[in-house]
Amino acid sequence: MADSATTHPATKDPAKGPALLSAHSLARHGAWIALALLILFNLAFTPNFATWQTLNVNLTQVCAIVIVAVGMTLVIATGGIDLSVGSLMAIAGSLAPLIFMGKILPLPYALGIALAFVVPVLVAGAFGWFNGWLITRLRIQPIIATLVLFIAGRGIAQVMTNGNLQPFKTPEFQFIGLGRVFGIPFQAVLMIVIVLAAAWMLRRTVFGRQILAVGGNERAARLAGIPVVSVKRKVYLISGLLSGIAGLIVIARNSAADANLVGLGMELDAIAAVAVGGTLLTGGRATVIGTLLGALIIQLVRYTLLANGVPDAAALVAKAAIIVLAVWLQRPSQG
Repeated sequence: MADSATTHPATKDPAKGPALLSAHSLARHGAWIALALLILFNLAFTPNFATWQTLNVNLTQVCAIVIVAVGMTLVIATGGIDLSVGSLMAIAGSLAPLIFMGKILPLPYALGIALAFVVPVLVAGAFGWFNGWLITRLRIQPIIATLVLFIAGRGIAQVMTNGNLQPFKTPEFQFIGLGRVFGIPFQAVLMIVIVLAAAWMLRRTVFGRQILAVGGNERAARLAGIPVVSVKRKVYLISGLLSGIAGLIVIARNSAADANLVGLGMELDAIAAVAVGGTLLTGGRATVIGTLLGALIIQLVRYTLLANGVPDAAALVAKAAIIVLAVWLQRPSQG
């Protein structure tokens, strides 16, 4: 708010001051307000909303979105974008069953399960780093560089599985998507840990400040001695790793891996969550907690429409409208 007062002194334009303050307040607290209004609407009009079953459904549906959106937040904070997250989910989700079912190499059961958690995530991370390499080494625009894996990544996943559905029943692996810790879904616990760790990193560490500096003014960051290339590659690496984790959660929850469907449209959900949460899409300002709120809003909008008999296609229109509104609300903070 101090920045607002400096940029737009109230003494120069008394009539404009209250309106500007209101716009800034709406931009800053809009996600909380929207979430509260959605909850109140559902409590009043949606049957059986205030039940544990409804909470569980929404929580399990939103976890993968949040995890991917955290990585997207870091990428966007540097002024980039990552369109490959859904395809990286498909790659990780397709690779894991091949490992623990011994289709690549016969392995002891426990070792196969352990490697199925680790290897797919590392592979997704490697592809994420490759995105960063394309952007920093070949100087390709982020939207084009990540479009490469957006297109090719799902094809890679389909080649690995020959385009076949991979059903499985492996409780030890499925724990990541179906297990509970003290009655709380394990994927929700994992989501919270990732959100808190990323929020702390962004606000309290040198690396977090470097991310925001690169997104705010890349040239100034470079002149200040910040390793811009390294920072960019790391955020795309993190985005890839988190996409891999989300891919494992989705296939564990569904008890099957489908390279055609795992992560489909996830890049749009993640970008929407980041935008609605208040992260500046041009870089330089980011909020991981805001991204969590944004993802909850996107999920609740979808649930509200479906629960009240609105076709699923309408959720896409609503999602687009929410993104436009979120971007419009960011305008005062850039002024």
